[in-house]
Amino acid sequence: MPPPTGEQFALSFTGRGGTSTAIVTEVAAALRELILEGVESVESHSESSLPPMASGIVLVPWPNRVAGGAWSLNGAPQQLDITEPVTGNAIHGLLRNTAYHLVRRTENSVTLGATVFPQHGYPFRLATEVEYSLGDDGLTVTHRIVNESGAPAPVAVGSHPYLKVGDVPVHELVLTVDASTMFEVDARAIPTAEVAVDGSDFDLRAGRVIGTLSIDHGYGGVGVHGGVSVHSVSAPDGSATELWADENFTFVQVFTPSVFPRETGAGYAVAIEPMTAPANALNTGEGLRWLAPSERWELRWGIRHRTP
Repeated sequence: MPPPTGEQFALSFTGRGGTSTAIVTEVAAALRELILEGVESVESHSESSLPPMASGIVLVPWPNRVAGGAWSLNGAPQQLDITEPVTGNAIHGLLRNTAYHLVRRTENSVTLGATVFPQHGYPFRLATEVEYSLGDDGLTVTHRIVNESGAPAPVAVGSHPYLKVGDVPVHELVLTVDASTMFEVDARAIPTAEVAVDGSDFDLRAGRVIGTLSIDHGYGGVGVHGGVSVHSVSAPDGSATELWADENFTFVQVFTPSVFPRETGAGYAVAIEPMTAPANALNTGEGLRWLAPSERWELRWGIRHRTP
């Protein structure tokens, strides 16, 4: 029986630090597996299952949630399909169940494409690509989006990797997030205010042992230094998995579920989700980019392994 996520694209690269491998799926262009220089760097899942808790999927044309799936376009009400029934929201964009097509492939890279067609609550057409490439600096992910509509289209981009450092238990990892603000949320996980993290349990700039830390919040005020931001999880021996992103990704979602499903049983996991806009951006406009007709947007993020 074929995998539920379609074709599995295996990548391999041998460089100065050793061999790195990755597997990307046809459905949702999800990063299903990533081993950097022999160290498992993201939570993997079986090819016989769907991505648990959105693991590794691409989030386009918005990341996170839209309150009630409702927003307004030039004064006209728009209603997206409700894809998170428990909260009544629309979540994680319009491509999470879409089969991408192969654009090009090499031994160490794959580029997949998918079209966002006009549909309920989103009357725009976008041509999208995502390229995964392994190299000496780990994994680089490049998103390319072109507005094929006749009017400006609101767009935001995100991804949903769960990071790890080999077989080190997640509760022993130190989580570091370079962000100075966080979004308080209501019962439906919709932001109500952006507040400074100074002096709070949500301040992760100096690093915190994950332990039983419970977070599912967006962060702003992301520090961009030399054109990139860097967040990480670190093991007790100093080795780390780092997520970097270019200056387009000025927001990040941190999610530490305690019931992440694994073959060995449910447990803690930690997602660091690079985002160009926070939750509910179609309503607030924060971080939202309006692409003009035929305008192209290219942006990058990646994951790398750091040795002590």
